[in-house]
Amino acid sequence: IEQRPYDLVLMDCQMPEMDGFEATRAIRERERSEKLPRLIIIALTANAMRGDAESCLAAGMDDYLAKPIRKQLLAQALEKW
Repeated sequence: IEQRPYDLVLMDCQMPEMDGFEATRAIRERERSEKLPRLIIIALTANAMRGDAESCLAAGMDDYLAKPIRKQLLAQALEKW
């Protein structure tokens, strides 16, 4: 995202080395420090437990989708944003 602009990012929450929560916080910090426009970040996670969506939103993500991804829900999220 530092090399080219994106309209939206689908953020995997369970990435190795830097998870999606840490990556989102880094993106939001960069946006604040460089006064950049907000990038829409949709969480993708295999965690579908109570509180998981709230954790994603608290980390700075804009929306949340649980895996396995259902085409209709992905299409709705993309349409929304």
